[in-house]
Parts: sequence; structure tokens; C-alpha cells
Amino acid sequence: METERSWPRRRPEALLGDKGYDSNPNRDELRRRRILPVISRKGSPNIKGIGKLRYVVEQTFALLHHFKRLAVRWERRTELHDAFVSLACSLICFRRLKKTHS
Repeated sequence: METERSWPRRRPEALLGDKGYDSNPNRDELRRRRILPVISRKGSPNIKGIGKLRYVVEQTFALLHHFKRLAVRWERRTELHDAFVSLACSLICFRRLKKTHS
């Protein structure tokens, strides 16, 4: 029987996080896994430029939450939820492409 070959998992070089993730256990676990923690410390100014990178993630969640069914997960089966997320992402991309070509 032939086994399916896949690419090896790639480990991220760094992980961005806000002050809510500032704890030594979190930082230690990331370092143990050879991932650089880029996390603002509580009580100190924010890391310069991290807002631009986080904005992309926050904007993506906001776009997905326009689809009311995804704002709160109602499906018991993860396959259905994943299918709705894929469909929502496809619609978002289609609408963006449609805007640029009109």
C-alpha cells in the first residue's frame, strides 16, 4: 500500500502577540519550540509596527464576521463550519477581485 507523501510541517520563526499573552510560561514554551516570541510586555509601550501586522488579522476576522453564521459557531460538526469558512473566504476574495476589475 502506497503512503501519501506530504511536505514537512514548517515551524514559524516568530509569533506576534499582544499584552494578553505576556507571561513567562508562554514565552518559555515558544522558546522551547525554537519560536521567537514577539509579545509586548504589560506596563510598557507597544512594540513599534506590530499594529500594522495585527490589523491584517483583525480585518480578516471582521470580514468573516459579516457572515452571521460564522460570528458564532452553530454547527456541531467541524467539517460544516470549515466548509462555511471556506465559502466565506471565497466570497470575500471574489468580491475584492470584482472591485479591482470594474
